[in-house]
Amino acid sequence: MGYVHDTHMSQYIPPTAMMPITGTWTEVAGQVAGTICKHKAAAADTSVVYVPIPIPSNSGVDASGVPQKGSLIKSVEFDYEIQVAACTSVTAALTKIKRGADGAVAVVSTITTTQDLAAATDAADVDQHKLILTVTTPFYIENDEELIATLTIVAAGTSTVDVLGAVANYTARM
Repeated sequence: MGYVHDTHMSQYIPPTAMMPITGTWTEVAGQVAGTICKHKAAAADTSVVYVPIPIPSNSGVDASGVPQKGSLIKSVEFDYEIQVAACTSVTAALTKIKRGADGAVAVVSTITTTQDLAAATDAADVDQHKLILTVTTPFYIENDEELIATLTIVAAGTSTVDVLGAVANYTARM
């Protein structure tokens, strides 16, 4: 059996796997024929779209307890369109949830990241967008952890938004 160390792995996350909170959202055909999206109806509100990151994890660790196999998360790309009117802002974030042991609650932590589009200008204008959220210090995901990316959309009264999908970029070491 061989060893894999691929530094250019990607996992597409469809809009049907995402969960929006606040606002009126529906699954509809996208603006481009043959595509689907999560569509936010026009309303002045703040919506958060939760995006699970389903990439492989591993329980193996080195002598210091640091995982060295599985997936080294590097970035998450969000594909979305804003129509009719610009939003106030669009920001992305990444959280890690460490599952609790029996009888213990899960622990949520925010991962330090940077986004390439300015939240109140480039990311929020009427246009098609690919917002890239880069992990400042990439890390391997342990088997008792999950990653959730979020896209927070502060919409104006007539803004409509179509979330088309996301892509997680990582190194696979197996």
